[in-house]
Amino acid sequence: MNQDQMKPLNRFFVFIYYLVGLIADILHPVTVEGLERLPQSGALLCPNHSSNWDPVLVALKLPVNYRLHIMAKEELFHNPILGWILRKVGAFPVNRGGSDIQSVKTALQAIKSGDNLLMFPEGTTIRNGVGYADGLPAHAHGGVAMIGVRAGATLVPVFVDGEKKLFHRTRIIFGEPYQPQISGRHGTAEEIQKAADGVLAAAYALGGQAVGGKPL
Repeated sequence: MNQDQMKPLNRFFVFIYYLVGLIADILHPVTVEGLERLPQSGALLCPNHSSNWDPVLVALKLPVNYRLHIMAKEELFHNPILGWILRKVGAFPVNRGGSDIQSVKTALQAIKSGDNLLMFPEGTTIRNGVGYADGLPAHAHGGVAMIGVRAGATLVPVFVDGEKKLFHRTRIIFGEPYQPQISGRHGTAEEIQKAADGVLAAAYALGGQAVGGKPL
């Protein structure tokens, strides 16, 4: 266990972790594969995104001392109570409508400090291959790779089953960690987009699917 994992845990986070975990295990039981592959620190977890339950289920299946931060859509923080809770458990907002320098800085700092970050390459909920936010076919946004490269993070593709029915089991599969190959310090725009596309494709492939959820 490294020094970062030995830091005192937020008691409120621990309470929420076990309380919500108990509820989630009843509503959406989960089978987890590949948890032993996770780096202890400096990881950027990159799941596919089909449900608002995804970040909750993934986070709850990580060790309570995993030091996870979650980049979440800004709209969730508009409710003062929910926003307060989210911040207490390590989430921070991102404005998906444009360049959000503060959220990028927060993400970079989380990884560079030795903590871990969960960020969805698609940037929005995807169902039937179409994103709700932009109406476009499922695709990766380059921001996830840009943050990963600049922070020196280890990328971890994560697959989460798309359809989530109450009381039906969901799969979460953690893939092999890796660092994208780029030229120079920050890579070219083409290399960054290729890295983002690659980690998203790897996430879907863990579940035997192509990007957007279609069977391979």
